[in-house]
Order: sequence, then structure tokens, then C-alpha cells
Amino acid sequence: MGQLEEMQIFVRVVEAGSISRAAEQLGVAKSVVSRRLSALEKRLGSSLMQRTTRRLSLSDAGQQFYQRSLGIIDEVDQLNQDASCQEQTLTGSLHIAVPLSFGQAHLSSAFDAFMQQHPQLKLKVSLADSQHDLVAEGIDLALRIAELKDSSLKAKKITPINFALVASPAYLAKHGRPTKPEQLSQHQVLHYSLRGAASWQLSDNKGQVHQVAYQPHISANNGDFLQDLAIAGHGIAHTPSFIAWQAIAKGELEIVLPEYKLPALHAWAVYPNTRYLPHRSRVMIDFLAQRFGLNPYWDQALSQHLNRAKAD
Repeated sequence: MGQLEEMQIFVRVVEAGSISRAAEQLGVAKSVVSRRLSALEKRLGSSLMQRTTRRLSLSDAGQQFYQRSLGIIDEVDQLNQDASCQEQTLTGSLHIAVPLSFGQAHLSSAFDAFMQQHPQLKLKVSLADSQHDLVAEGIDLALRIAELKDSSLKAKKITPINFALVASPAYLAKHGRPTKPEQLSQHQVLHYSLRGAASWQLSDNKGQVHQVAYQPHISANNGDFLQDLAIAGHGIAHTPSFIAWQAIAKGELEIVLPEYKLPALHAWAVYPNTRYLPHRSRVMIDFLAQRFGLNPYWDQALSQHLNRAKAD
């Protein structure tokens, strides 16, 4: 094994936080990684890390070697990518983490189209609404729907994410249709627990902001689950349009207070700040941004449905 491969293994162990996790990410046995680290330290004549049963910690020499190795690995990767960036077919592997509901609803078809263009690329997809530690888990790229606050990551916008308050016709017939934001606190609310605070912020057509606090009737950490409960008549849900658009078009859900606006978010492609962005990651980001755009197809379909409903 050459020096570059030894550096790559060492960097993966440092970022994964353990030899066993690094071995899993690299797809090799734990014993192989341990032997490579020992051989590297023997060749350098220096101890790079202290190993305990719970954690790994870098020595001064290890910290210096890690930082220099990052630069070398990224430089080699950039040279390779720049030399082959004119190729139409991508190679290598790409590990991407995506939100569960968005991934299931919209990314399987997107990734199918992407892999049709790049059949030699190996794609690994992790679906979860919780956020991943990209470096520790060996993830190249993640899609996040949020207000980004993590300065250790770089990000590029993919598409806007709009929201609506929705409820079933049966629920509204039974409990009444709210006409003002302050009436929402009197209703049964289906709360997306990963949002945190149990409150909604609505803006009227004059720009006035209305803050409404509520007591959750049902809480869950998945938007599809909450939509199913809303369709079944259990309350009002705050849901992204990429989930609710088809249920609204079918008449299973209705928008509550449609004349008021809810704050929008964006879907972002995020990646580690300390690393050169590989060409295959750049191509994926550009592909997703172009596919969804500033007016994604689910918002276009929803807008057309609402316009037809007004006309009728």
C-alpha cells in the first residue's frame, strides 16, 4: 500500500472517531485498518494517536500529520477530478444523506435519472430526518431543509420549500373553519416535533405577523405520518407543500387560512467546509438544483389546482 492510501486510512480513522467505524466506512476488516495504522506509525517512527477502549486522541505529531494529509489528499483529488471533468460518465462513489419524506417522495426518481446518466458511479443514500455528522459518518453530501446555522459546512441552495396549514374537510366540518390566526389555538394541532417550538408564525397581506402558540394534540417526527393523521381528521397540520400537494389536489386535505403566508425554507446541499468538493458532488448538486429549480413541480401543480378551484 502506498503513502497516499495510508494517509487516506489515517484521515478516515480520525474523522470517524474509531477504527471500527472507519473500517465499516471503508468496507474493510477492522484488523486491516489497525495493521495499516501501525505500519504507518512504524514507518514514520512516531506515535500519531493514543488508543483507548472509548476514544482516539491525536498526538501533536498526529495533529500535524492529519492537517498536512488533508491538504495532500484534497490536492490529489482535485488534480484527478480536473483532469477527468470533461468526461460525461462519473466514477467512484458518492454517499449522500437526505430527509426521509423528501427523499421517498421526490429523490428516488431524481436519482434514477442521475444514475441513468452516470451508470458507473456508486451511490449510497442515507434517509433520515435527523441531521448527520458528515465528517464522522463519511458522508460526502447532504440535503437539508432548514435554516442553516452550522458554520463548519458549506452550502448551496437547491430549491425553496413552502408550507401550508392543512386539515381534512371532515375535521373542518366538525370543528369549524378558522377565519383568523388567533382561532388556531382552539383547534387540535398535529405537531412536527423536530420543529421545536409549538407555535406558528403567519403573515397577512399587509405584512403584519401573527404568532400563534398551541398545545399539540399529537406529536410525531415524520411529516408523512402527520399528513395521514390529518387526512383521517385528527387535526390541523403544518406541512411542506412537497408532501401535501397531491392530497390537496385530491380533496383529502384543504388549506387552512390560505390568505396568510407561513415562513418558507430552502433545501440546501451541504458538505464539509474543510474539503475540496469533488467533481461528482458538484455534478449532483447542479443536477438537483436544475431538476427542482426556483418553482418546483409540486408547487406548480398546487398553484394550478388552487387557481382552478378559484375559477370554479
